[in-house]
Amino acid sequence: MLLAERALVEQLPPGTALLTVTRGPNQGSRYRLDKDLTTTGRHPESDIFLDDITVSRRHVEFYRHRGGQFSVRDVGSLNGTYVNRERIEEVPLHSGDEVQIGKFRLLFLMRGNAGV
Repeated sequence: MLLAERALVEQLPPGTALLTVTRGPNQGSRYRLDKDLTTTGRHPESDIFLDDITVSRRHVEFYRHRGGQFSVRDVGSLNGTYVNRERIEEVPLHSGDEVQIGKFRLLFLMRGNAGV
């Protein structure tokens, strides 16, 4: 992890995580996960709008659970969702996990977890 990303993660409020686009359209973009439910997809009203044909209108949802842990759930996407190159339906996330949504690869970062 770059020092700039480490500094950003350390400044996050408790119970908040960060997604950084490491590959694909919008590379370098960052998205803050600071709600109990964050919708992600190609629909313009998604919380995280990923504008690419490889992304379904409603692709995934990120959940924040009690205790500040996060999970990601595929909501019936056509191309699937992958965490650390494994196709998933729903899995818990850990800091340093790579989430692939269509052509987008996003790095999940959270303060206080291993890898940060």
